[in-house]
Amino acid sequence: MPTPTSTPLSTPLTHDGPVRWGILGAGVIAGAAGADLRDTPDNTVHAVGARDLGRARALAETLGAPTAYGSYAELVADPDVDVVYVATTHGQHHEHALLAVEAGKPVLVEKAFTLTERQAREVVEAARARGVFCMEAMWTRLHPLVRRAQEIVAAGTIGEVVSVTADHGWAFDYDPAHRLFDLAAGGSALLDLGVYAAIFPWLFLGAPDDVVATGRRSPTGSDSTVAMLWSYADGRYANVSCTVEAFSPCEATVVGTGGWLTFRRPLFRPTSLLVHVGSPRDGVEEELTAPVEGNGYRPQFAEVARCLRAGLAESPLVPHADTVAIMGLMDRARLAVGARFPADG
Repeated sequence: MPTPTSTPLSTPLTHDGPVRWGILGAGVIAGAAGADLRDTPDNTVHAVGARDLGRARALAETLGAPTAYGSYAELVADPDVDVVYVATTHGQHHEHALLAVEAGKPVLVEKAFTLTERQAREVVEAARARGVFCMEAMWTRLHPLVRRAQEIVAAGTIGEVVSVTADHGWAFDYDPAHRLFDLAAGGSALLDLGVYAAIFPWLFLGAPDDVVATGRRSPTGSDSTVAMLWSYADGRYANVSCTVEAFSPCEATVVGTGGWLTFRRPLFRPTSLLVHVGSPRDGVEEELTAPVEGNGYRPQFAEVARCLRAGLAESPLVPHADTVAIMGLMDRARLAVGARFPADG
Protein backbone atom coordinates (compact mmCIF):
# COMPACT_ATOMS: atom_id res chain seq x y z
CA MET A 1 0.00 0.00 0.00
CA PRO A 2 1.19 3.60 -0.48
CA THR A 3 3.34 5.03 2.27
CA PRO A 4 3.76 8.69 3.16
CA THR A 5 6.76 10.64 1.98
CA SER A 6 9.30 11.04 4.77
CA THR A 7 9.76 14.59 6.01
CA PRO A 8 13.15 16.17 6.78
CA LEU A 9 14.38 16.64 10.30
CA SER A 10 14.97 20.15 11.53
CA THR A 11 18.40 19.14 12.88
CA PRO A 12 19.79 16.05 11.08
CA LEU A 13 22.63 14.14 12.67
CA THR A 14 25.93 15.50 11.39
CA HIS A 15 28.77 14.42 13.70
CA ASP A 16 31.37 12.06 12.25
CA GLY A 17 31.32 9.43 14.98
CA PRO A 18 28.91 6.48 15.26
CA VAL A 19 25.29 7.07 16.22
CA ARG A 20 25.20 7.14 20.02
CA TRP A 21 22.29 5.26 21.55
CA GLY A 22 20.66 5.41 24.94
CA ILE A 23 18.78 2.25 25.89
CA LEU A 24 15.74 2.97 28.06
CA GLY A 25 15.16 -0.19 30.06
CA ALA A 26 17.40 -3.03 31.20
CA GLY A 27 15.27 -6.13 30.75
CA VAL A 28 15.56 -9.19 28.51
CA ILE A 29 14.73 -7.39 25.26
CA ALA A 30 17.11 -4.54 26.08
CA GLY A 31 19.90 -7.08 26.52
CA ALA A 32 19.18 -9.14 23.41
CA ALA A 33 18.66 -6.16 21.11
CA GLY A 34 21.42 -4.20 22.81
CA ALA A 35 23.95 -6.91 21.94
CA ASP A 36 23.03 -6.51 18.27
CA LEU A 37 23.10 -2.72 18.55
CA ARG A 38 26.60 -2.86 19.98
CA ASP A 39 27.74 -4.91 16.98
CA THR A 40 25.98 -2.86 14.26
CA PRO A 41 28.39 -0.71 12.23
CA ASP A 42 28.06 3.08 12.67
CA ASN A 43 26.22 2.56 15.99
CA THR A 44 27.33 2.41 19.60
CA VAL A 45 25.62 2.06 22.97
CA HIS A 46 26.47 5.20 24.91
CA ALA A 47 24.20 4.79 27.93
CA VAL A 48 21.64 2.55 29.64
CA GLY A 49 18.90 3.94 31.87
CA ALA A 50 16.69 1.99 34.27
CA ARG A 51 14.76 2.62 37.47
CA ASP A 52 17.32 0.38 39.20
CA LEU A 53 20.82 1.84 38.81
CA GLY A 54 22.39 -1.53 39.55
CA ARG A 55 20.60 -3.17 36.63
CA ALA A 56 21.48 -0.27 34.36
CA ARG A 57 25.14 -0.55 35.31
CA ALA A 58 25.16 -4.31 34.78
CA LEU A 59 23.73 -4.03 31.27
CA ALA A 60 25.94 -1.05 30.42
CA GLU A 61 29.00 -3.07 31.42
CA THR A 62 27.84 -6.05 29.33
CA LEU A 63 27.33 -3.83 26.28
CA GLY A 64 30.47 -1.75 26.78
CA ALA A 65 28.50 1.44 27.38
CA PRO A 66 30.38 4.12 29.35
CA THR A 67 27.33 5.53 31.16
CA ALA A 68 24.47 4.23 33.29
CA TYR A 69 21.57 6.09 34.85
CA GLY A 70 19.14 5.22 37.62
CA SER A 71 16.28 7.10 35.99
CA TYR A 72 14.81 7.44 32.53
CA ALA A 73 14.74 11.24 32.81
CA GLU A 74 18.52 11.34 33.20
CA LEU A 75 18.98 9.12 30.17
CA VAL A 76 16.91 11.26 27.81
CA ALA A 77 18.58 14.42 29.12
CA ASP A 78 22.09 13.20 28.27
CA PRO A 79 23.41 15.56 25.54
CA ASP A 80 25.64 12.79 24.16
CA VAL A 81 22.68 10.48 23.41
CA ASP A 82 21.68 10.87 19.76
CA VAL A 83 18.69 8.51 19.82
CA VAL A 84 16.75 6.58 22.46
CA TYR A 85 15.67 2.94 22.17
CA VAL A 86 12.60 2.32 24.34
CA ALA A 87 12.86 -1.30 25.47
CA THR A 88 10.37 -1.43 28.33
CA THR A 89 7.07 -3.38 28.37
CA HIS A 90 4.09 -2.47 26.16
CA GLY A 91 2.25 -0.73 28.98
CA GLN A 92 5.08 1.79 29.40
CA HIS A 93 5.89 2.56 25.76
CA HIS A 94 3.53 5.53 25.43
CA GLU A 95 4.93 7.28 28.51
CA HIS A 96 8.55 6.54 27.73
CA ALA A 97 8.37 7.42 24.05
CA LEU A 98 6.81 10.77 24.91
CA LEU A 99 9.51 11.34 27.55
CA ALA A 100 12.20 10.95 24.90
CA VAL A 101 10.34 13.01 22.29
CA GLU A 102 9.71 15.85 24.71
CA ALA A 103 13.44 15.88 25.44
CA GLY A 104 14.03 16.36 21.71
CA LYS A 105 15.43 12.87 21.19
CA PRO A 106 14.80 10.68 18.14
CA VAL A 107 13.24 7.44 19.32
CA LEU A 108 12.93 3.78 18.36
CA VAL A 109 10.04 2.19 20.26
CA GLU A 110 9.91 -1.56 20.83
CA LYS A 111 6.87 -3.38 19.48
CA ALA A 112 4.02 -3.31 20.15
CA PHE A 113 4.47 0.43 19.69
CA THR A 114 1.85 1.29 22.32
CA LEU A 115 -1.24 -0.26 23.89
CA THR A 116 -3.79 1.44 21.66
CA GLU A 117 -4.19 3.31 18.39
CA ARG A 118 -4.91 6.52 20.30
CA GLN A 119 -1.61 6.24 22.17
CA ALA A 120 0.26 5.46 18.95
CA ARG A 121 -1.20 8.52 17.26
CA GLU A 122 -0.22 10.71 20.21
CA VAL A 123 3.41 9.57 20.05
CA VAL A 124 3.62 10.05 16.28
CA GLU A 125 2.00 13.48 16.42
CA ALA A 126 4.31 14.56 19.25
CA ALA A 127 7.37 13.44 17.29
CA ARG A 128 6.22 15.28 14.18
CA ALA A 129 5.48 18.44 16.20
CA ARG A 130 8.90 18.26 17.87
CA GLY A 131 10.65 17.51 14.57
CA VAL A 132 12.33 14.29 15.74
CA PHE A 133 12.64 10.87 14.15
CA CYS A 134 10.32 8.13 15.44
CA MET A 135 10.00 4.47 14.42
CA GLU A 136 8.42 1.27 15.69
CA ALA A 137 11.01 -1.46 16.27
CA MET A 138 9.23 -3.88 13.94
CA TRP A 139 12.43 -5.60 12.88
CA THR A 140 10.64 -8.31 10.87
CA ARG A 141 9.75 -5.74 8.20
CA LEU A 142 13.49 -5.22 7.64
CA HIS A 143 14.42 -8.92 7.50
CA PRO A 144 16.21 -9.61 4.18
CA LEU A 145 13.82 -12.44 3.24
CA VAL A 146 10.77 -10.27 3.88
CA ARG A 147 12.28 -7.53 1.73
CA ARG A 148 13.09 -10.11 -0.98
CA ALA A 149 9.55 -11.48 -0.90
CA GLN A 150 8.18 -7.99 -1.50
CA GLU A 151 10.38 -7.72 -4.58
CA ILE A 152 9.19 -11.12 -5.83
CA VAL A 153 5.53 -10.18 -5.45
CA ALA A 154 6.06 -6.76 -7.03
CA ALA A 155 7.66 -8.47 -10.04
CA GLY A 156 4.52 -10.58 -10.55
CA THR A 157 6.33 -13.87 -10.06
CA ILE A 158 3.42 -15.51 -8.22
CA GLY A 159 0.71 -13.52 -9.98
CA GLU A 160 -1.87 -11.44 -8.13
CA VAL A 161 -1.96 -12.03 -4.37
CA VAL A 162 -5.35 -13.38 -3.29
CA SER A 163 -4.78 -14.46 0.32
CA VAL A 164 -2.31 -14.50 3.21
CA THR A 165 -2.21 -16.81 6.21
CA ALA A 166 0.00 -16.14 9.23
CA ASP A 167 0.09 -17.70 12.69
CA HIS A 168 2.21 -17.10 15.76
CA GLY A 169 1.69 -19.36 18.73
CA TRP A 170 3.86 -20.11 21.72
CA ALA A 171 2.93 -21.97 24.89
CA PHE A 172 3.48 -20.10 28.16
CA ASP A 173 2.63 -21.36 31.61
CA TYR A 174 -0.08 -19.18 33.07
CA ASP A 175 1.25 -16.72 35.65
CA PRO A 176 -0.86 -13.67 36.47
CA ALA A 177 2.31 -11.68 37.17
CA HIS A 178 3.91 -12.53 33.80
CA ARG A 179 4.01 -9.66 31.30
CA LEU A 180 1.88 -11.66 28.83
CA PHE A 181 -1.01 -11.91 31.30
CA ASP A 182 -0.57 -8.78 33.44
CA LEU A 183 -2.86 -6.07 32.02
CA ALA A 184 -0.85 -3.33 33.76
CA ALA A 185 2.20 -4.41 31.74
CA GLY A 186 0.20 -4.59 28.52
CA GLY A 187 -0.34 -8.34 28.68
CA SER A 188 -1.78 -9.51 25.36
CA ALA A 189 -1.18 -12.29 22.85
CA LEU A 190 -2.05 -9.81 20.11
CA LEU A 191 0.44 -7.17 21.18
CA ASP A 192 3.26 -9.60 21.84
CA LEU A 193 2.77 -12.20 19.09
CA GLY A 194 -0.08 -11.08 16.85
CA VAL A 195 1.64 -7.91 15.69
CA TYR A 196 4.25 -10.05 13.94
CA ALA A 197 1.65 -12.15 12.16
CA ALA A 198 -0.29 -9.02 11.13
CA ILE A 199 2.73 -7.64 9.26
CA PHE A 200 2.40 -10.23 6.48
CA PRO A 201 -1.11 -9.49 5.20
CA TRP A 202 -0.44 -5.79 5.68
CA LEU A 203 2.64 -5.90 3.45
CA PHE A 204 1.11 -8.08 0.73
CA LEU A 205 -2.58 -7.12 0.77
CA GLY A 206 -2.69 -3.73 2.46
CA ALA A 207 -5.30 -2.42 4.87
CA PRO A 208 -8.42 -4.61 5.05
CA ASP A 209 -11.92 -3.31 4.47
CA ASP A 210 -13.26 -5.27 7.42
CA VAL A 211 -11.94 -7.32 10.34
CA VAL A 212 -13.76 -9.88 12.47
CA ALA A 213 -12.15 -11.67 15.39
CA THR A 214 -12.77 -14.47 17.83
CA GLY A 215 -10.73 -15.82 20.71
CA ARG A 216 -10.58 -16.14 24.44
CA ARG A 217 -9.12 -14.48 27.50
CA SER A 218 -6.88 -15.60 30.33
CA PRO A 219 -8.10 -15.42 33.96
CA THR A 220 -6.62 -11.91 34.26
CA GLY A 221 -8.71 -10.75 31.30
CA SER A 222 -5.87 -10.52 28.79
CA ASP A 223 -6.42 -11.92 25.31
CA SER A 224 -4.71 -15.32 25.20
CA THR A 225 -5.88 -16.63 21.80
CA VAL A 226 -7.13 -14.52 18.89
CA ALA A 227 -8.02 -15.40 15.31
CA MET A 228 -8.77 -12.63 12.82
CA LEU A 229 -10.31 -12.67 9.37
CA TRP A 230 -9.30 -9.68 7.27
CA SER A 231 -11.61 -9.20 4.31
CA TYR A 232 -11.33 -7.01 1.23
CA ALA A 233 -14.07 -5.65 -1.01
CA ASP A 234 -12.70 -7.54 -4.02
CA GLY A 235 -12.82 -10.92 -2.26
CA ARG A 236 -9.22 -11.22 -1.12
CA TYR A 237 -8.72 -12.25 2.51
CA ALA A 238 -6.22 -12.98 5.26
CA ASN A 239 -6.28 -15.36 8.24
CA VAL A 240 -4.19 -14.07 11.14
CA SER A 241 -3.93 -15.93 14.44
CA CYS A 242 -1.92 -15.87 17.64
CA THR A 243 -1.95 -17.65 20.98
CA VAL A 244 0.06 -17.87 24.18
CA GLU A 245 -1.61 -21.20 25.02
CA ALA A 246 -0.03 -23.54 22.45
CA PHE A 247 2.79 -23.92 19.99
CA SER A 248 1.88 -23.38 16.34
CA PRO A 249 3.77 -23.79 13.03
CA CYS A 250 4.63 -20.07 13.27
CA GLU A 251 4.75 -19.62 9.49
CA ALA A 252 3.22 -17.30 6.90
CA THR A 253 2.06 -18.07 3.36
CA VAL A 254 1.29 -15.60 0.59
CA VAL A 255 -0.92 -17.14 -2.11
CA GLY A 256 -1.03 -15.72 -5.63
CA THR A 257 -2.84 -16.65 -8.82
CA GLY A 258 0.40 -18.14 -10.14
CA GLY A 259 2.08 -19.64 -7.08
CA TRP A 260 2.86 -18.97 -3.44
CA LEU A 261 5.52 -17.94 -0.95
CA THR A 262 6.02 -19.57 2.45
CA PHE A 263 8.09 -18.02 5.23
CA ARG A 264 9.54 -20.88 7.23
CA ARG A 265 9.33 -20.81 11.01
CA PRO A 266 9.64 -18.69 12.97
CA LEU A 267 7.81 -16.09 10.91
CA PHE A 268 9.17 -13.14 12.93
CA ARG A 269 12.68 -14.20 11.89
CA PRO A 270 12.19 -16.59 8.95
CA THR A 271 14.95 -19.10 8.34
CA SER A 272 14.08 -19.51 4.66
CA LEU A 273 11.59 -18.47 2.00
CA LEU A 274 9.98 -21.10 -0.22
CA VAL A 275 9.02 -19.72 -3.64
CA HIS A 276 6.61 -21.98 -5.57
CA VAL A 277 5.65 -20.95 -9.10
CA GLY A 278 2.97 -22.90 -10.97
CA SER A 279 0.54 -25.60 -9.92
CA PRO A 280 1.10 -27.93 -6.93
CA ARG A 281 1.81 -30.79 -9.35
CA ASP A 282 3.89 -29.14 -12.06
CA GLY A 283 5.28 -26.07 -10.32
CA VAL A 284 8.89 -25.10 -9.77
CA GLU A 285 10.18 -24.50 -6.25
CA GLU A 286 13.16 -22.60 -4.96
CA GLU A 287 14.14 -22.15 -1.35
CA LEU A 288 15.87 -18.86 -0.57
CA THR A 289 17.98 -18.19 2.49
CA ALA A 290 19.65 -15.07 3.81
CA PRO A 291 22.15 -14.78 6.64
CA VAL A 292 20.84 -12.99 9.70
CA GLU A 293 23.60 -11.92 12.03
CA GLY A 294 23.32 -11.86 15.79
CA ASN A 295 19.80 -11.95 17.20
CA GLY A 296 18.24 -10.45 14.06
CA TYR A 297 17.86 -6.86 15.26
CA ARG A 298 20.76 -5.30 13.39
CA PRO A 299 18.81 -4.20 10.28
CA GLN A 300 16.49 -2.01 12.35
CA PHE A 301 19.37 -0.19 14.02
CA ALA A 302 21.10 0.26 10.68
CA GLU A 303 17.85 1.69 9.25
CA VAL A 304 17.51 4.19 12.10
CA ALA A 305 21.11 5.32 11.62
CA ARG A 306 20.53 5.68 7.88
CA CYS A 307 17.43 7.80 8.44
CA LEU A 308 19.15 10.03 10.98
CA ARG A 309 22.09 10.58 8.63
CA ALA A 310 19.67 11.33 5.77
CA GLY A 311 17.60 13.74 7.83
CA LEU A 312 14.35 11.75 7.77
CA ALA A 313 11.60 12.06 10.35
CA GLU A 314 10.35 8.53 9.64
CA SER A 315 11.52 5.42 7.85
CA PRO A 316 9.91 4.76 4.47
CA LEU A 317 10.18 1.04 5.34
CA VAL A 318 8.34 1.36 8.69
CA PRO A 319 6.12 4.41 8.16
CA HIS A 320 4.10 6.05 10.90
CA ALA A 321 0.82 5.53 9.08
CA ASP A 322 1.29 1.75 9.07
CA THR A 323 2.20 1.63 12.75
CA VAL A 324 -0.87 3.61 13.77
CA ALA A 325 -3.26 1.74 11.47
CA ILE A 326 -2.08 -1.70 12.59
CA MET A 327 -2.53 -0.66 16.22
CA GLY A 328 -6.11 0.21 15.25
CA LEU A 329 -6.64 -3.31 13.92
CA MET A 330 -5.21 -4.74 17.15
CA ASP A 331 -7.68 -2.59 19.10
CA ARG A 332 -10.63 -3.93 17.11
CA ALA A 333 -9.61 -7.56 17.50
CA ARG A 334 -8.74 -7.26 21.18
CA LEU A 335 -12.00 -5.51 22.07
CA ALA A 336 -13.94 -8.06 20.02
CA VAL A 337 -12.80 -10.80 22.42
CA GLY A 338 -13.49 -8.62 25.45
CA ALA A 339 -9.91 -7.84 26.46
CA ARG A 340 -9.62 -4.24 27.69
CA PHE A 341 -6.86 -2.04 29.08
CA PRO A 342 -7.50 0.95 31.32
CA ALA A 343 -6.04 2.98 28.43
CA ASP A 344 -9.07 2.02 26.31
CA GLY A 345 -11.12 4.43 28.41
